[in-house]
Amino acid sequence: MKKSTKYLPVMGWSMWFSEYIFLERSWAKDEKTLKSSFKSLKGFPQPFWLALFVEGTRFTAAKLQQAQEYAASSGLPIPRNVLIPRTKGFVAAVSNLREFVPAVYDVSVAVPKESPPPTMLRALSGQASVVHLHIRRVMTSDLPATEDGLSQWCKDAFVLKDDLLDKHREQNTFGEELYQPIPRPLKPLLVVVGWSAMLVFVSGKLMTPLFSTWTGIAWVTGGLGTIFFLMQIFIMSTQSERSSNLANTRRSTSSFKPVTANGKS
Repeated sequence: MKKSTKYLPVMGWSMWFSEYIFLERSWAKDEKTLKSSFKSLKGFPQPFWLALFVEGTRFTAAKLQQAQEYAASSGLPIPRNVLIPRTKGFVAAVSNLREFVPAVYDVSVAVPKESPPPTMLRALSGQASVVHLHIRRVMTSDLPATEDGLSQWCKDAFVLKDDLLDKHREQNTFGEELYQPIPRPLKPLLVVVGWSAMLVFVSGKLMTPLFSTWTGIAWVTGGLGTIFFLMQIFIMSTQSERSSNLANTRRSTSSFKPVTANGKS
């Protein structure tokens, strides 16, 4: 994630505590951060996901046009639904993690025509959206051994992804023969409910003295108002309507978890 995101109240802090890797979008500065973060995962005690959004930015019409112009001038396949991947991070990830990460998951996400696009505001208000996921599992042992080979593999994967999204646009599905529903997991729900109950209890204990005076009430109201204002700005900046959901994909994910099916959630 962008480094500035970690200072955002609530959401940014949760990313920080979840050990997200924060970048400045400058390879000269980020290379060292990435490599040290990758090394720290070697002895990680729990199964983990490492999600890489290889395009580096959200999909918009203006950015697509820039990518098409660049591809035309460089003799590359001209993209229609995706941007040209920035492969340095992917190459660094595979090179540093392949020793102990068994697979890469190439995940494509598309929103069916009849479904409203998912937004932060819809999620916080409890409104559901349907998204289709296409997941391709590739063993890291089957990936090229050289950095140039990994870079080309990633570029080729995006050419395939472009064709796949064309198919979804025409048929409104990645293929019914691949469809597997993904049930809602119970364990994360129990974790969220448990932590929420504890936080409400602790917050109540801490806040009770503050609400006993007008000064305390003013401080609490001002703090909550500030957090609400910043969250609204963040939500507005992440509205999916400002970009195309068709290419909003998790490009490559390395994980120990056995997610090997194509499906829809």
